[in-house]
Amino acid sequence: MSSDSTAATLTIRLVKSFTHRTCKNLILKDIDLTATTVAGLREKIIERMASEKEKDQKFARFLNVEYDTLKLYTKAHGAKTMNLAINLDHDEDWIMNDDEKLLVDYGIEHETEISYFNRSMYDDYKKNVVIEW
Repeated sequence: MSSDSTAATLTIRLVKSFTHRTCKNLILKDIDLTATTVAGLREKIIERMASEKEKDQKFARFLNVEYDTLKLYTKAHGAKTMNLAINLDHDEDWIMNDDEKLLVDYGIEHETEISYFNRSMYDDYKKNVVIEW
């Protein structure tokens, strides 16, 4: 990480399936929280996903989901949820709906974990939380 206190390392949790708890982590380093918007973060994630696909063909199975929503999962040293795929609480505060809003304005800090998922799949899952193996 750079010496700038606004630069952060973020873990992006790509959630392919809530029911099967299928997730893949992407680590993004040196993200300037005071200059990066939600839309900017999405662009960085998409670039990184393309890069990962080039390196690992197994990663391609995570690309058949239409990812459209970012949500805070947990902050460093914070309490974690019991659900291994996503934090089901705080939708109104933790879902990043405003593409122009800066990450720092959402309370994102160094070593925050953020879930990236399909919103309609999430809404369906919340109506009937079932875990399958």
